[in-house]
Amino acid sequence: MSLPIIFAIDDDRQVLNAITQDLKAYYRKEYRILSTLSATEALESLVTLKNRNETVAMFISDQRMPEMEGVDFLQQAIRIYPDAKRVLLTAYSDTNAAIKAINDLRLDYYLMKPWDPPEEKLYPVLNDLLDDWQNGYRPDFKGIKVLGYDFSAASYHIKEFLASNLIPYLSVDVVTEEGRQLMELNHLTAEDLPVVIFENGEVAKAPAIIDIAAKIGLNPTFSNEIYDVVIIGAGPAGLAAAVYGASEGLKTLLVERHAPGGQAGTSSRIENYLGFPSGLSGAELTRRAITQATRFGTEFLSPQSVQSIRLKANYKILCLENGAEINAKAVVITTGVDYRKLDTVGIEQFAGAGVYYGAATTEAASCRDRVVYILGGGNSAGQAAVYLSKFARQVFIVIRREDLSATMSAYLIMQIAGIDNITLVSNSEITAAKGNDRLEQLHIQHVQTREERIVPADALYIFIGARPYTDWLGELIMKDEKGYVKTGREMKSFDHFGKLWKLEREPYLLETSCPGIFAAGDVRSGAMSRVASAVGEGSMSISMVHKYLAEI
Repeated sequence: MSLPIIFAIDDDRQVLNAITQDLKAYYRKEYRILSTLSATEALESLVTLKNRNETVAMFISDQRMPEMEGVDFLQQAIRIYPDAKRVLLTAYSDTNAAIKAINDLRLDYYLMKPWDPPEEKLYPVLNDLLDDWQNGYRPDFKGIKVLGYDFSAASYHIKEFLASNLIPYLSVDVVTEEGRQLMELNHLTAEDLPVVIFENGEVAKAPAIIDIAAKIGLNPTFSNEIYDVVIIGAGPAGLAAAVYGASEGLKTLLVERHAPGGQAGTSSRIENYLGFPSGLSGAELTRRAITQATRFGTEFLSPQSVQSIRLKANYKILCLENGAEINAKAVVITTGVDYRKLDTVGIEQFAGAGVYYGAATTEAASCRDRVVYILGGGNSAGQAAVYLSKFARQVFIVIRREDLSATMSAYLIMQIAGIDNITLVSNSEITAAKGNDRLEQLHIQHVQTREERIVPADALYIFIGARPYTDWLGELIMKDEKGYVKTGREMKSFDHFGKLWKLEREPYLLETSCPGIFAAGDVRSGAMSRVASAVGEGSMSISMVHKYLAEI
């Protein structure tokens, strides 16, 4: 963590050198000493320091300076750092200005020049002021700031990307005092939002996700000309395949279109995963897996989408959305599933502005003391309800059935029953979402009586099933009627072109209709939608990759 700053300003180089030398001699272990000859330069520096979340503990400014008087400088400086202590360096003739500043500016002290010896005339004074400052000092957040409106779709997409990639950030609402100050200091307007302020103080107006990724060090490029195996999708299955592929000596590339973890990565608590009796969050599981895969040498390409795959002899050519191509000997498809969209009036309008698909833990803090609705009765919906109940004033779970017993695990039903601010709304469906710039109301209808009521709602989280992310595969890979990838013995079936599987050998268990291309996890037809099974299939796919590579 950066040390708090003592900032000295004096246009007389000799005086500035003297005060800087004395400050560094005594305070350098606890404070960072900055100094400048120019008051204008100092004010410009303060904006950068504020953007970088640096803390100024004290200003020590000369009174008589050509650009502006010390009192005027302090007046502007404390707008940026209102809690910093203010000390004015004065000559005897400036005493009246200093006394006036005590009343008008809340000046903490005026220090007569010269201050020799500092052990008697400087350090005791500053020590008292700094001790007082330390009593109220709370370190600021160090990291990325996302400046925008709460319940803004554009802001949400940036925050969700950062959170999914395990990048710490601070969300700053522009209507708060801090938000207004950052807007003013950086000369921003509403048209610039959302704004990302990086840790180094750089300001990006309405940045694209790919540009943010480059700034925070995610790898948007790849290095090897030919990979032994490319894994498409960084959910639990893909991460497991990456760990085993790299650990067994294969040149391994993992490509993720958005953020690692998949749907499991957004889960607030996974409680039935073997070896974790107290459960663990999807983010923690993802973080551990990425660390493990990277340690073994997996290259990680994100955010980047594979648009198609074409074949060239025994090689698979992966075409990316930016036009680049990746050459691979084998491919493992672990793209998982996307949440099904709710085709109801108003839902699309408020997507990201009060309506969210999945857990959306990034917006949980925005729901503090608010009314939240969850649509769906599966385990993901139950986990989200338990998590959001820690923030929201009231959580409602809307389902079409009479109860949760047919769709949710018993342990979750018991947890929900024991939480006072979670209420089940059974035999009901949502027929409309209403609001202005964000979600404000829901229309809820009883499925039997058709009676409809309008309820206030600050947020809606939707869990109504999933569909496989396979449209990009085209006709190269055989899929079932729901879009899931067929593998293994299913390749023995016939279509109007004749036999699907063309080789003499039997297809491997997780092999698709294209030899050397495998599928694992939720994207595969017949897969069990559980984290443990996805991890198992991802691990198993690498053993089949080895067998295939031995053939070519």
